[in-house]
Amino acid sequence: MLTHLLGRNKRRFDSLDEREILALAISSEEDDARIYQSYADMLREEFPASAKVFDGMAEEEHTHRQWLIDLFVKKFGDRIPLVRREHIRGFIERKPVWLMRNLGIETIRQQVWEMEEAAGNFYAEAAKRTKDAAIRKLLGDLAAAEQHHKETADQLEKTHLDETAIDEEKSQEHRRFVLTYVQPGLAGLMDGSVSTLAPIFAAAFATHNTWATFLVGLAASVGAGISMGFTEAASDDGKLTGRGSPVKRGFAAGIMTALGGLGHALPYLIPEFWTATIIAMVVVLVELWAIAFIQNRYMDTPFWRAVLMVVFGGSLVFAAGILIGNA
Repeated sequence: MLTHLLGRNKRRFDSLDEREILALAISSEEDDARIYQSYADMLREEFPASAKVFDGMAEEEHTHRQWLIDLFVKKFGDRIPLVRREHIRGFIERKPVWLMRNLGIETIRQQVWEMEEAAGNFYAEAAKRTKDAAIRKLLGDLAAAEQHHKETADQLEKTHLDETAIDEEKSQEHRRFVLTYVQPGLAGLMDGSVSTLAPIFAAAFATHNTWATFLVGLAASVGAGISMGFTEAASDDGKLTGRGSPVKRGFAAGIMTALGGLGHALPYLIPEFWTATIIAMVVVLVELWAIAFIQNRYMDTPFWRAVLMVVFGGSLVFAAGILIGNA
């Protein structure tokens, strides 16, 4: 499991030759064209102008794909190897379109921006690794085209959200803040808060010893923080996805994971068992509601959906810990 998370079963991007780089570009353009067409179909009734924009973007991705195929056939023949994003370490996976339904045009615009940021970075990095002049030129042209798509994504916000005064640089800075700190930090907080519930409360109700419970919670929180931090840092160097420094993301994920577990472990420094346990339960509720709030504020997840996923799921883990501790 950890090996999969670290991406050790995937290839490094810099190990690809020119033939494989073109094959990866072809499959990526195919995937993005399908995603844009799905967005167009999803928005057509409520936002027909945006649907036309995505129709055009999908058609442009098909054109890019054809350019890549034509060049591949000219250089290497008509047998294109299967190389996809999920085969390469450092590529962020595309969210399924069905997860984006009913979340609003702002969420779709943010997703498009992230897609084109990653695509532009990919073409720029790929161009650096090619020696063939024709391949390098095409990859450079495609990097510029993806930059144009990012500007189109920004225009969607200005057109449909009536925020014409939004400064582009501030918008990009906010997106990178979300990608570098909020997303990994939120993942860490969720992991630390929820995954440590069962062992901490199982230890509490099994032993009724507050100091022993605190030590279990401390070990679980610190261990989870270290694991989560290294996993986040090692899974993506940020060059292709634009998610920022892997060290910063690793620290954000690791620290928030540890804090998520320590929040309900620290009350067990109080010697009296039931006082410590009641305070720990209150802290758990605060943590779970805070996660739901962050998901709603930064990830555009509807608040009550976030509450259902986080609070209900966390409550099940909490109950499992108590049941196991009393067994």
